[in-house]
Parts: sequence; structure tokens; C-alpha cells
Amino acid sequence: MSGLLAMSDHAQISAQSCDLADQVVAAMRDHGSPGYPRAFEVWYAHLSGEMPAVSMAMNAILASSEGKVGVADIDNLYDRFIGNDRLAKQAERTSLQVLGEIDGLMSLVDKTLLSSERYHGRLSAMSEDVPPAADRQRLREWVEALVLSTREEVTRKTQLEAQLRNSSNEIRNLREALEMTRAEALTDPLTGLANRRHFEEMLQKSIDQATLRREPFALVMADIDYFKKFNDAHGHLTGDQVLRLVARTMKDKFKEKAVITRFGGEEFAIILPESDLVAGKFGAETVRQALLTRELVKRSTNENLGRITISLGVAGYRRGDTAGSLVDRADQALMQAKRDGRNRTVTEEALEALSRVA
Repeated sequence: MSGLLAMSDHAQISAQSCDLADQVVAAMRDHGSPGYPRAFEVWYAHLSGEMPAVSMAMNAILASSEGKVGVADIDNLYDRFIGNDRLAKQAERTSLQVLGEIDGLMSLVDKTLLSSERYHGRLSAMSEDVPPAADRQRLREWVEALVLSTREEVTRKTQLEAQLRNSSNEIRNLREALEMTRAEALTDPLTGLANRRHFEEMLQKSIDQATLRREPFALVMADIDYFKKFNDAHGHLTGDQVLRLVARTMKDKFKEKAVITRFGGEEFAIILPESDLVAGKFGAETVRQALLTRELVKRSTNENLGRITISLGVAGYRRGDTAGSLVDRADQALMQAKRDGRNRTVTEEALEALSRVA
């Protein structure tokens, strides 16, 4: 009977999971949500009730957006409540495994040292009790004991080497897993660019270096023009294709040292080391014009969707800048580019000149 109950409980749980999955898919469709995996995770967490904080945030979004949930909303909820928690737990598990391997190594070393001490103790005792050459029987027994003791020590050392090698390989694998977890925690999964957390770390690092070394750097803020309308017209999967196209173009055109970030939704932020405002504008214009030469084609239908344009704002580091002040100036320049008609680059200098005229 207990076995039947267990099977029945399992079937009930499976049915509930299937029902919840169906509810998630229906909710995503009803609320215009994007259809990629992280969106499913967010909606599942919300509808299952397992993460009340997600549900509270989701309800607030639904109440303020006429029931629509966009790409930026999903990404924000995932980054705030799900992605970071999952990666933190994964890193903690791997770290504990590393510590376990290190404890095992220390135990092996302790046992080996003890064994070596005993071996050397036996050798020392035997060296003080060497039988005379005339007593051939005792001498033979002494040599046999010495050989046996040495063989045992060689066997223990061989086993230790194998165990050390295995533990070393395991620690190396775990270290690589930790590095991959950290990389995942700092990467936007859709575009492969750095995420906002990585951007914030690198921006502060850039400010610290610029303050110390008196080297310039520029910050570019970029936004895809009319992205929401494009999403509504062609669907979120095609919107994802647009985000990847812009990300790929930025990777192609910005120099290697640039930190290219998906700042959130359809907005990007790029840190350009060793670049003044002029170099920053040149890089921004290079990307903008490169996008104008690329036409977007919908893979499922081969429909030509035209060209994608972006607006960009550029600011240069000034001594005494904080991360907030620098981002604000670049963002204000970006807003001016949008006010001027989009598909253009505006620098903070141009914005300040405009303010003086006004």
C-alpha cells in the first residue's frame, strides 16, 4: 500500500507541475511576455508562489503597464531575484567542494608524514642493530625486514602520488567551474555581452585608474530606436535577434579593450579606455553607421525587416567624477539624441553648448 501511495503522490505532483507549466505558457502569451527560457523561469517562480518577492514585483509591473510584461521587465526580475540567487548557490556549492578536496589533501599529507616518520624511525632502529657479518642467518633476516619495510613505503608513496594527482585534477576542475560561474554571473545570456553588474564594477575600476594615472576614458550610452514598436510589430523572438545584431556589431567595431554592456532592455553602455570625448564619438559613430549597412531578415519567413538605428550619447571622464555623475551626463546626451530625431550621436559638449544657447 505504501508503494501505491508513493506512486500516486508522484503522479499527483507531476500532474500539478504540468498544469503549472501550462499556466505559465498561457500567462506569457496573455501578457505579451518574451518567450525565452529565463522568462519561463520568472513566470514559473511567480505563479508557483515559491518566491513571494518575484510575485510582488510582477504584480507591480502588471498594475503599472496595463498587463504587459516586456523584455526589460523579465530581465530585471531575473537578475534581481533568480539569476543572482542561483549563481550564488552554485558558487557556494563549488566552493564547499573545493574546501572538501583541500581538507582531503591535508589529511593525506598528514598520514604520509606520519608514515614517513614511522619508516625513518624503523630505519634508525635497524641501523643501530645491524647483525655481525658472521651471523648470516640474522643478517639475512635483517636485510629481508629492510627490503619489506622499504617496499611498503614505496607502495604508500605511489598511492599518495595517485591520490594527490586525482585531487589536484579535481581542484583544477572545480576552479574552472568557479571561474565559469563568475563569468556567467557577469554575462548577459541573450547577447553574450557584459551585464549591468559587470559594467558597474568596471566603471568604478576605470574611474579609480583614471584618477590614479590621469588617463582619459569615455562612456557611451546607446539605445535602439523604436524598439518597443518593433517588438510589438514583429514579436519578441525577432526583437531578440535585433539585440544580438546590435551586440555583434558593437563587438566588431569597438576596440578590444572596450567593455561592452547590455545595460538593460534595449539600452547598452560602453566603456572606452584611453579615449577622450573625440575618440568616444568616433567609436559611437562607427557603430551607428555600421548598423545602417545591415538589413535585418526574419529567419522564419525571410521577410526583410529593414534597418535598425540607434541613438548614442557620449561623455568623457572628468576628475572628481563618480559613476553616477558620468552615467548621468552620457544619459543626458543620449536623451538629447532622441529629442533631435534619433539615429545620431550627441556628446556632452554639444549638449552643454545647446544649453548655453538656450
